[in-house]
Amino acid sequence: MFRTSIFRGFPKMHQRCPACDLKFEREEGYFLGAMYIGYGLALITIVGLALLLWVATTWSLQKITIWAILLFLPLAPTLTLFSRVLWMYLDWAIDPAKK
Repeated sequence: MFRTSIFRGFPKMHQRCPACDLKFEREEGYFLGAMYIGYGLALITIVGLALLLWVATTWSLQKITIWAILLFLPLAPTLTLFSRVLWMYLDWAIDPAKK
């Protein structure tokens, strides 16, 4: 799907799949649904980090929340790309594209 590894920055996407010739972006704004998936994954990740900090420390809720968000920030680009992949799989399962 991506031209380079997602761990080397924000990579560019191929226009079509090199193996099956599937067009990745079917229409303008296609990946809008991926934003909803990314939001849900980000929320789950931040809450998970906050719970981990709550169990491991005796900090206040405000400090735990701030640190959970700060610890999440390096994961955001990878999570964004992962949500695009999940969106494509979900879309393909519901409405398979014809070549």
